[in-house]
Amino acid sequence: MIKANNIYKSFGNVDVLKGVDLTINKGEVACIVGASGAGKSTLLQIMGTLEKADKGNISINNQDISKLNQKNLAAFRNKEIGFVFQFHHLLPEFTALENICIPAYIAGVSKKDATEKATQLLDYLNLTERKDHKPSMLSGGEQQRIAVARALINNPAIILADEPSGNLDSQSAKELHELFFNLRDKTGQTFVIVTHNPQLAEMADKTFTMKDGVIV
Repeated sequence: MIKANNIYKSFGNVDVLKGVDLTINKGEVACIVGASGAGKSTLLQIMGTLEKADKGNISINNQDISKLNQKNLAAFRNKEIGFVFQFHHLLPEFTALENICIPAYIAGVSKKDATEKATQLLDYLNLTERKDHKPSMLSGGEQQRIAVARALINNPAIILADEPSGNLDSQSAKELHELFFNLRDKTGQTFVIVTHNPQLAEMADKTFTMKDGVIV
């Protein structure tokens, strides 16, 4: 599903990634661990097409993403990849339901179909009663589950998550981690998760440890 080959990335004079290779299969939950500054988030952003590698290439679902122009890359990202970040990045002026629908609207899905899919996701996540609540009215765990629903709305092949439980209490973190594995079992989606959480890394099918810009 994901193959990274000899990935290099620098910011100014700082070499962040120094030749990263990895392979993640369809339906795997893979974790990337390591100290802060090891290059984990940069690698995840390159996988998600949010950053471009200086050297090397990434193929996703047999598509070499380095060969896509900006327009096609944006369409590919919207369709194939869902993102969950440490900070949920929900838009405060919109309800939970509206926040979930936004990627579907960007993809050109009708309001009726987007609302129907978002409602199904809310039901699956036991958040139906929260659908008209704005983010400020939701707990941290609820906000993050809404962010997961938003990542799922377009049925992406891959979910990329960067410290998704970093701001959650231990019980909410445990519930979120279990949700990822339940979703994988139900949908066959591939999850790549940057985490400092040892329990999550232990649960993963595959764990990559990064140090000083390489996988060790």
